[in-house]
Amino acid sequence: MEQRVETPQPDDLARIEEQREWVRGHFNDDARHKYDLVNEKLRLLQVILDAKWIDAEETYKLQCLGITFGDALAQKHSLEWVMVEDEYGRDPAIRYPGTTVILFPLTMISKRIERGETVNVIELFNGIEEMLEEMIAEPDFRRH
Repeated sequence: MEQRVETPQPDDLARIEEQREWVRGHFNDDARHKYDLVNEKLRLLQVILDAKWIDAEETYKLQCLGITFGDALAQKHSLEWVMVEDEYGRDPAIRYPGTTVILFPLTMISKRIERGETVNVIELFNGIEEMLEEMIAEPDFRRH
């Protein structure tokens, strides 16, 4: 099956929001506004990981972290959420608008935790940013 990239449908958006809300819910009511800030999203992810509130087998919760990680990338780099469907299923991803540059943040944290790695959220974020910036700077980078 060829990869299809689509605008998220209402049920996709509801699923993403549910996952986002799972992470956002770790802020107390007076601090929920902090989710609006990139650095606070990343800080919260690191707190959750450092406190070991999620076991390596809790894939759904780990993928919730991935949605928030994607929110931070999307916010900082003006990326858009899309749905990508291929032979493996249908998953949310973020895309550099008007291009074929697509990132899959859903599993960026979960795959590392499931392998037993320690995740430094800021280092991971900076590494993804660097890769994204290099891709965009390529002379053959094209918008479609």
